[in-house]
Amino acid sequence: MHLKNLILDFDGTIGDTRRLIVTTIQDTLRHHGLPVVAPDACAATIGLRLDESFRSLAPLTPAEAQECAATYRRIFERNKLTIGVAPFPHVVETIHRLSSDCHSVAIASSRSHQSLAEYARQFGIEGCLSAIVAADDVVHAKPAPDMALLALRQMGAAAGETLVVGDTEFDIMMGRSAGMRTCGVTYGNASPDKLARADYMIDDFADLLDIITRGLLMPRGFASRRLLRHLNQT
Repeated sequence: MHLKNLILDFDGTIGDTRRLIVTTIQDTLRHHGLPVVAPDACAATIGLRLDESFRSLAPLTPAEAQECAATYRRIFERNKLTIGVAPFPHVVETIHRLSSDCHSVAIASSRSHQSLAEYARQFGIEGCLSAIVAADDVVHAKPAPDMALLALRQMGAAAGETLVVGDTEFDIMMGRSAGMRTCGVTYGNASPDKLARADYMIDDFADLLDIITRGLLMPRGFASRRLLRHLNQT
């Protein structure tokens, strides 16, 4: 099976947004008079739609969770002026390389479409993307397959030729339920054990080139650089 297409998560996979997201979640909880939870608990919700994140952190009704989501968006716009977001190492050049080699690349993220488009422009990868799919583009966000399937339709691609890449179990669940192969990145917001169901696991975004261009099929939970070292020693 030849993997031709990639569907990439954003937070924790492309962009290092952990501090900005955690701070904004805590500011939002504080604004609504809710208990402020620890950073790791906030980070564990990254990948979910905002209202679902807040319902997992506090006993909220659906309407109250939507209010928190709206507050979060307002505070996020303020916080991002002082808390910068940068791409992880080797992300931008790897996306450009994959695009120049005629691979279709899409983003599927639980943040808003506007925010994704802004960061794609900021990182200089907008022209490399065949599709951007956000939580506000679908009825059911991650871990449901809807975003991956919409990205697939917009790319005109086949599920069996597509790799979903993300840093949380929500990304892996989305990709698997959409009938696609999955790859977990270990540098994001989830520990490697949370990514155990992924077909691949990598320590560096650039390792995607080994999977896509060299066709290396790795055992689950085995980072590609480790596999290459193993192959070179045998």
